[in-house]
Amino acid sequence: MLRREPWHCPCVAYRARAMTEPAEGTVARGCRAVLESEARSRSLLRPRNEQELLSYIRNESEAGRLSPSIASGLEELYYNYRHAVLQSGNPNASKIILSNMAVVFDRILLDVEDPFTFSPHHKAIREPFDYYMFGQNYIKPLVDFRRSYIGNITLFDDIEEKLKQGHNIVLVSNHQTEADPAVIALLLERTNSYIAEKLVYVAGDRVITDPLCKPFSMGRNLLCVYSKKHMNDDPELAEMKRRSNTRSLKEMATLLRAGSQIIWIAPSGGRDRPDPVTGEWYPAPFDASSVDNMRRLVEHSSFPGHIHPLALLCHDIMPPPPKVEKQIGEQRKIAFHGVGISVAPELNFAEVTAAIENSEMAKEAFSQAVYKSVTEQYAVLQSAIHGYQGLNASNSAISLSEP
Repeated sequence: MLRREPWHCPCVAYRARAMTEPAEGTVARGCRAVLESEARSRSLLRPRNEQELLSYIRNESEAGRLSPSIASGLEELYYNYRHAVLQSGNPNASKIILSNMAVVFDRILLDVEDPFTFSPHHKAIREPFDYYMFGQNYIKPLVDFRRSYIGNITLFDDIEEKLKQGHNIVLVSNHQTEADPAVIALLLERTNSYIAEKLVYVAGDRVITDPLCKPFSMGRNLLCVYSKKHMNDDPELAEMKRRSNTRSLKEMATLLRAGSQIIWIAPSGGRDRPDPVTGEWYPAPFDASSVDNMRRLVEHSSFPGHIHPLALLCHDIMPPPPKVEKQIGEQRKIAFHGVGISVAPELNFAEVTAAIENSEMAKEAFSQAVYKSVTEQYAVLQSAIHGYQGLNASNSAISLSEP
């Protein structure tokens, strides 16, 4: 029988670090539902082995408390995660797998019982359960830090200093996996934990609706939007999605007017995909209007703003499906692998477009300049990680270091 113990904060059992003070405004409508739900008397999963954990999921499904699709997804997730962590060679792999997956199952089951609703601006939930550390601890065993790299680490120091002075920062990036926020935070947690925990991610609706993804999203600061790629999946919902995106833009403008904000956005509108012929990965093209919207929001805030191109390489640890899917519930393939991030100096719109008089052409030119910087940084990370060049992949513009 699976052992059940009186409920207490899973952070203790999970051996996550002590929780921080709650962010201002944490107890919003959605957060309040979680706090009330967690206050109820419930049990924490305490499996002694793999069989107990999986049998619990099967029992929940047979009892009708868990849909067959979610139960199947959880079981598949377990086996894929187990395989990936075992690849790491960590002598404690078996304990890590069982402990982490027990907490994942617990969080997903809690949300199935009492679904959490995200507000347009969601603040990371850090108590009574620390969802941020939950995500960090889950992804960390998948990262091969011996083959992971940071490009231009000193620029992150400059960014952190500007944030503390009240400046706004926008990181315009490619997007590769559902684990991107955790990867960024893991690579920066020792040198720039302030950035790692303060980052606000512009997130598509799928990461806040997929039952297997929602608990991880609850630990991140998010501005929730509907991707253009999925805007017309259901024509009857298209207008609602547009109105929701307008509310999110207003929330973003409010944040920037307050200053000291750092926002991550992927103007491709979705994750990178490999070339169907060559299998090579490249950053997906950027949408110029999305880049320009961010640029104008930054310029119209009351504080100095800076736009930095950011490259991210981590597709190996959790690659997306080969094609964009309309249905929620994708297969999660997981692997142990090196990852990388790199940031470039800020790009100034006036300087980049000084010789261009046509406003539309100027928008396109600036977007292309940002994209070019991202692809150049990505190529260096690619050489370091997949080309096995390591730190020798550095060049005059991109200096690599180990996290």
